[in-house]
Amino acid sequence: MRLDSKKDTEIIKNSLAQSHEYVTMVVKEGDTVVDATAGNGNDTLFLARLVGEKGRVYSFDIQSCAIERTREKLEKEGLTERVTLINDSHHNMDLYIEGKVRTIMFNLGYLPGGDHNIDTKADSTEEALNKAMDIIEKNGLISMVVYYGGDSGFDEKNHIMDYIKHIDSKRFTVMATEFVNQVNCPPILVCIEKLF
Repeated sequence: MRLDSKKDTEIIKNSLAQSHEYVTMVVKEGDTVVDATAGNGNDTLFLARLVGEKGRVYSFDIQSCAIERTREKLEKEGLTERVTLINDSHHNMDLYIEGKVRTIMFNLGYLPGGDHNIDTKADSTEEALNKAMDIIEKNGLISMVVYYGGDSGFDEKNHIMDYIKHIDSKRFTVMATEFVNQVNCPPILVCIEKLF
């Protein structure tokens, strides 16, 4: 097989692409999954394709413009029936979801193309992560792409990176992947697998 584009030849993918690869290994058709930060709808669309007609995606965002952008993407692809869009914070996910879910995806930071003053916060993200660890099923996966630096700041990143070090290793496997030689604060991927 011939690899022609740079994207095809890269072995080490960026954090978002890596998160998609891990989630693809975990999610099966018919699963229930969560996009904790809908943003522009890319992860919600990705998850809606993975779960198939019998699956369900719960997609959260505090900004109504993000919910609308996500809705438009889903309508264009004919996938709205698989997705429940929720205009609320991810730290309230337990109010909307009953039972266990297979995977939960987070992208921390602000809405690309949106108001940079509205972003995820350390306290509500920690609360959401605690709830995510409760509702994720055995061998389920939480993926978190941590955007930081510039106007996103470092507070949430530092808080979350410290917090994940103390997650019970008997119940969860936690991995963080950083690009150590890149400039401009490349995003960090955090993956949390529930062992039982």
